[in-house]
Amino acid sequence: MERRKKVVVVLASAFLFLVQSLFSTTCALRRDQFPPSFLFGTSTSAYQIEGAYQEGNKSLSNWDVFTHSQGGKIKDGSNGDVAADHYHIYMEDIELMHSLGINSYRFSISWSRVLPRGRYGKINPTGIAFYNNLIDSLLLRGIEPFVTLSHYDIPQELEDRYGAWLSPKIQKDFGYFAEVCFSKFGDRVKYWSTFNEPRMMVRYGYGTGEYPPGHRNKEFIAGHNAILSHATAVEIYRKRYQVKQQGMIGIVIFMCWFEPLRNNSLDFLVARQVMSFQAAWFLDPIIHGDYPPEMRQALGSKLPTFSIKERRKLQYKLDFIGINHYTSLYVRDCTFSPCKSSRNIGESFIYTERNGIPIGKPTAMPNYYVVPYGIEEVVLYTMRRYNNTPMFITENGYAQHSNSSMTELLNDSDRVDAMRQYLTYLNNAMRKGADVRGYFVWSLMDNFEWLYGYTMRFGLHHVDYNTQKRTPKLSARWYKQFLHGVEVQHEHEQVDTI
Repeated sequence: MERRKKVVVVLASAFLFLVQSLFSTTCALRRDQFPPSFLFGTSTSAYQIEGAYQEGNKSLSNWDVFTHSQGGKIKDGSNGDVAADHYHIYMEDIELMHSLGINSYRFSISWSRVLPRGRYGKINPTGIAFYNNLIDSLLLRGIEPFVTLSHYDIPQELEDRYGAWLSPKIQKDFGYFAEVCFSKFGDRVKYWSTFNEPRMMVRYGYGTGEYPPGHRNKEFIAGHNAILSHATAVEIYRKRYQVKQQGMIGIVIFMCWFEPLRNNSLDFLVARQVMSFQAAWFLDPIIHGDYPPEMRQALGSKLPTFSIKERRKLQYKLDFIGINHYTSLYVRDCTFSPCKSSRNIGESFIYTERNGIPIGKPTAMPNYYVVPYGIEEVVLYTMRRYNNTPMFITENGYAQHSNSSMTELLNDSDRVDAMRQYLTYLNNAMRKGADVRGYFVWSLMDNFEWLYGYTMRFGLHHVDYNTQKRTPKLSARWYKQFLHGVEVQHEHEQVDTI
């Protein structure tokens, strides 16, 4: 009898979830379902769009050096020397933003453009002038700057001098860079992120060697210094700038959602544990003062220990958590049985399909699938683990293959469907109490996509890299309609490719 009751409860829960899912994806989405103060924007990063890599007294960054010396690691052998040429035509890009109707723009500041030699040289007035002009022009159009200090790129000199993120010296350099930005721009910038996706930065740059500087098996030391660099910047902001400037400071974390591959307790447990190696690796020390116990148990002495002095520095925490969410994946425990997968985290393995069925609709980016309910899950996970600290969805996007026809690239109905569904599930999380305050699409325009070069496109605007012409895609039109209060359903108009 008891077992029968459990089956009934499970079936009822499954039916309720199905009804909620159908309701969530069939009802029209409206701007007024979100608070009036909610930030709706687009995201970019300096190296991916600015270009002008040797102009304005800018020094070489780690990605400048990497793409020129290790070009074979970039899928199409390309680089960000010109990229989308935003440095020269940023005013045109601001007009694109204004046309969309966004009220915030998330971008990063090139460290090597502002401080070409870190703290070993002078502040570059040309770099300061560029970002001052960008910020002032945004504000004139009613667009709130949302600034990232470090989005993967650093001055190459810091790598050459002392190994960058492998040395505690980076904490002083990062603090100096942050203070220069606070002092020069903070009177107008009210949202600061210390890092974009620090786990990705240290995992691929210092763990697998796929990103610059190409080190292997050193990710935990690099991550430790990144956490303490965040704490250094936050301490400076809290003590010297925040009261006067009235801004917020946080960090941006990449978060997948993980579903158990099999319906057993081991996979359910490991699905939750994997989140510790992803989000909690950085958020737990910043918010709770130490690494997640799951990581400590799995890694032992490989994981650094915070000294008493370092723990005191961690007391300054953060004001918000930025979440970059693109995909959900299956995970399987491999402690007691062998696994066959190309990706592993600890004693677990990652899968993209179950019984031959993909977890969602595939995109041009490997392992990125459209799984809209995942955004609700990562938000609720973050809400519960970190006491509903304010959150922003700082990136959410859809990748297209660059070799698609122009008609397919411009009429990106799959991106429109993904955006609508992800926003719907985000709204679900907010109705359940999650303190989410903004959503940023990745990206405003097509750009250099790291190891994939220009082989895929995430933009709401198509970029012709030969002419730098920007063309709004169907998704730009949809976002504009949504932001202007038009009730948007499933129907898609076609974009003229002429």
